[in-house]
Amino acid sequence: MSGPTGQQADGPAGHQAIGPSAAFVDGLMRVKRAPMLAIGLWLATVLTALPFAMLLQASIGDHLGESLAAQWAAEGVNFDWWNEFLAQTSGVGLSFVPAIIGFAAVMRNLSTFMDNQSLPLVIGVAVSAHMFVSLFLIGGVMDRLARDRAIGAAAFFSACGMYAVRFARLAIIATAVYGVLLVAYHQWLFDALYPSMIENLTVERTAFSYRAGFYVLFLIPVSLANLIFDYAKVRAVVEDRRSMIGAVVSAIRFIRRNPAATIGLYLLDTLLFLAVIGIYFLAAPGAGVNTTLAFALGQLYIVFRVIVRLQFAASQIALFQGRLAHAGYVARPVPKWPDSPAAEAIGPQ
Repeated sequence: MSGPTGQQADGPAGHQAIGPSAAFVDGLMRVKRAPMLAIGLWLATVLTALPFAMLLQASIGDHLGESLAAQWAAEGVNFDWWNEFLAQTSGVGLSFVPAIIGFAAVMRNLSTFMDNQSLPLVIGVAVSAHMFVSLFLIGGVMDRLARDRAIGAAAFFSACGMYAVRFARLAIIATAVYGVLLVAYHQWLFDALYPSMIENLTVERTAFSYRAGFYVLFLIPVSLANLIFDYAKVRAVVEDRRSMIGAVVSAIRFIRRNPAATIGLYLLDTLLFLAVIGIYFLAAPGAGVNTTLAFALGQLYIVFRVIVRLQFAASQIALFQGRLAHAGYVARPVPKWPDSPAAEAIGPQ
């Protein structure tokens, strides 16, 4: 089992207690049994974006005023006014581009990541705020999924606070790794190697094939890094590990001993994510759709994206616990308040 620090041995390499398909289904069931996690993360996403949305609304309102363009904007998309607004605005207004409509927003985000494009300052601030909120919440979320039972708000936020400190240290390691991959490695592939390969090409289709291949070469190490840091978080929570370097090393060891299971599960979760994107592609509103319906569909997409995020964590936890024959095992006991007998003095005498 575990030692004083909650660290646990990897167990026998040949142990086949659970496979990727079973872990995938187990993860779905864990997410289903924790609906408040999905609701809470969705609310956290909305509340994080709300201040920026209010600033954007004020900027648009100031620009429209009482003009006829305000009436036209209320009735539908007016691209002439939109282009005029973008030409005159600054700050948060620069994020209000036509690419935010429907599925175009998904494609824009994907293009920004794959082509390593810089974000506008206000968008970078919004993304950073969301990352800080996620960093605080993820420990409590994973603790709840690992136990697969309700633990109460006090225990949940206790786990959030404790693991936030540890995951902040893990984030420093991850930032260094992703910095190499997303900057140095990306630049080597697309700014040095790719241009030299297409320099004398005359067939555009061949050049596109090369670029698609380079995207694959870019995604493979990024996905591997995702996998390692995912299991580092799993080991940190399930085994109550304090050393994040140790968690990363242990995650690599677990993946090396279970390559088919860990990679197979990652692919299953990725297929679920792609399925959600595909459904949104079919249902996403266009420029002429009622704004209320467009907002509702957009929020529904965010909810399902949160569910997929929970599924990644839940299924990986299920695989790790199942491979070590410790289903539902978490080394850290659920904190109970009050811990001290002196706290019983609080309240009516």
